Amino acid sequence: MTTWSMRRWVAAIGGSVLVALAIGLPTEMIPNPVFHRMLPTEWWNRPVWLVTSLLAGLLLATYVREPDGASPATTSRRGGIGGFLAFFAVGCPICNKLIVAAIGTSGALNWFAPAQPILALAAVVLLALSLRSRLRGARACAFDARAGGEGEGAGVGRSAGPTAG
Repeated sequence: MTTWSMRRWVAAIGGSVLVALAIGLPTEMIPNPVFHRMLPTEWWNRPVWLVTSLLAGLLLATYVREPDGASPATTSRRGGIGGFLAFFAVGCPICNKLIVAAIGTSGALNWFAPAQPILALAAVVLLALSLRSRLRGARACAFDARAGGEGEGAGVGRSAGPTAG
């Protein structure tokens, strides 16, 4: 990340803000007139919301192509799953219509609410692993380019020696 251009940092900040709004508004982590939270937030909701927003913004920035054309080719669904879990982790358990429809209000309070910290931990871990994977891929691409690779994807899918045929 120390070699990121201003373009990527702007994308990281913008992505973090957008994710914070996308999770924060419907879960009423950000008070608003549209959504109403029936249960107060837990002590861990805000830190999880902020950390997942930051990680998701950094992860989104790794998909922005640098001016030199370098972009890691690795992709994963872990980041999307992490964001999805973060939304369910910090949301009000009885305000979520999907949860209430699936297991009822008492199920949401007795089963889903106690599982929310586990969802939060899973969200942070998945986002962190996905970011780590993307950053490692970016370093590998930069190394390949310095070593005389033929541009993006150089060496991918090709064997090191002559092909047998």
